[in-house]
Amino acid sequence: MLIIPAIDLKDGKCVRLKQGVMNDATIFSDDPGATAAHWLKLGAKRLHVVDLNGAAAGRPRNEQAIKAIVKAVGDKMPIQLGGGIRDLDTIEAYLDSGISYIIIGTAAVKTPGFLHDACSAFLGHIMVALDAKDGKVAVDGWSKMTGHDVVDLAKKFQDYGVEAVIYTDIGRDGMLSGVNIDATVALARELTVPVIASGGITDLDDIKALCKVESEGIMGAITGRAVYQGTLDFAEAQKLADKLSKSKA
Repeated sequence: MLIIPAIDLKDGKCVRLKQGVMNDATIFSDDPGATAAHWLKLGAKRLHVVDLNGAAAGRPRNEQAIKAIVKAVGDKMPIQLGGGIRDLDTIEAYLDSGISYIIIGTAAVKTPGFLHDACSAFLGHIMVALDAKDGKVAVDGWSKMTGHDVVDLAKKFQDYGVEAVIYTDIGRDGMLSGVNIDATVALARELTVPVIASGGITDLDDIKALCKVESEGIMGAITGRAVYQGTLDFAEAQKLADKLSKSKA
């Protein structure tokens, strides 16, 4: 089980939002490169990066911060990146710069042909992010609900060749209210590609709960506010996840 620290970028700084609201941002660092190096030093095996301005604008906006993050970790830790990625040229440029995985969210729902083309061109490097509430997918920074069922869409995108599905319960993200284990497991059971849980992780109890259902197809969990505010000790969380995974092996 990978415990994946998140770096959300807004105006070149590392922030966390509550339920995706851009105007409700807490700044945790003005040095994204140093933040990335910090997580690497603590034993992170992967990093989750989101260009929040890019997601809002529909095109990359935090290129310098992203470059600093890549430079800080080199080839020591894979980086998965999302936010405002809408064309194949942008994907290629990011992959060439050292990013390992590209996350496509709103664009996958609105223009599934783009996701299909991306998976075809960059097989093994494309993830899809599905943000849902009550089983229905949200788009545009969670500001708009669609009628799409999250399981149906995930199955469709799995057939395209996505590497993994990042599932966020948007009612819990940034709220430190615990992971929606039931919904995450229900989705993972319907898929053959792995699911990465996101939204609501608060403490070691959440890590234990996720590790219990790892065999259902849940490969990791993204954590943001909890590790920045200190309700979750990242190093302890990854050690615990490694220990629990080994005990099942």
